[in-house]
Amino acid sequence: MGETDADLKEQIREHYAERAVAATRDKRCGCGGSASAVEPQDELACGLYAFDETNDLPAEAVLASLGCGNPTALADLHSGEVVLDLGSGGGIDVLLSAKRVGPTGKAYGLDMTDEMLALARENEQKAGVTNVEFLKGEIESIPLPDSSVDVIISNCVINLSSDKDAVLAEAFRVLKPGGRFEVGDVVFQGDLAQVTARLMANVEAWSGCIAGALEEQDYLARLRNAGFVNAALEVTNVYEAAPENSCCAPPALPEGLRLISGFIRATKPAA
Repeated sequence: MGETDADLKEQIREHYAERAVAATRDKRCGCGGSASAVEPQDELACGLYAFDETNDLPAEAVLASLGCGNPTALADLHSGEVVLDLGSGGGIDVLLSAKRVGPTGKAYGLDMTDEMLALARENEQKAGVTNVEFLKGEIESIPLPDSSVDVIISNCVINLSSDKDAVLAEAFRVLKPGGRFEVGDVVFQGDLAQVTARLMANVEAWSGCIAGALEEQDYLARLRNAGFVNAALEVTNVYEAAPENSCCAPPALPEGLRLISGFIRATKPAA
């Protein structure tokens, strides 16, 4: 990566390190910033996770949730499968995936931030799961062998990368033939040329899931170029108005352009 990209990545790393520390201090750093992780509510983590999903997880795992969706609710996970979460943060999606794939399966979490990895490993111990492993690394260079994973999930993380083609190429490499790419991400719909250069250069906009977002058709085309088939996007939320302190709060957008969170599916060919 060039110097500018490296600087951006370091600032994003610092941004998420701060949020990992905040979660350990019981500060509401998750999307929306107001959910309680320890008391039953209709839904937790900015309405993304139902209480019955998270009531047996460590509070810190829920507080550290900074995503824009709930990929484990939509991903098609089966007993015995190997799952990889790109940008696993405090580990909530890894822990939920581990329950879904069961003791004969495995859930990996990959993150580049030491503070998030430390928090995730603490949450792993508190949850008492044995089929989880957290790896340090970058999503542009996944530290796993070729064809070693059945399913890749991610929660509002791929948009943070300034080299998304490398991320998709790596995802394709580590998936087994027939493996599934099933991620949540923030995506623009409409004329992306209207997004200002000022926004694209704003670090907070990058770390807040906005400036790095691709246009929908561009995202799907990049998946096909990486070798995937059956690429499709399902809209899960449209950001008409931003909740206070939201990790996905959009700026004022020009008419005809909207920011959404979507569930993106694609498949690595079986042959």
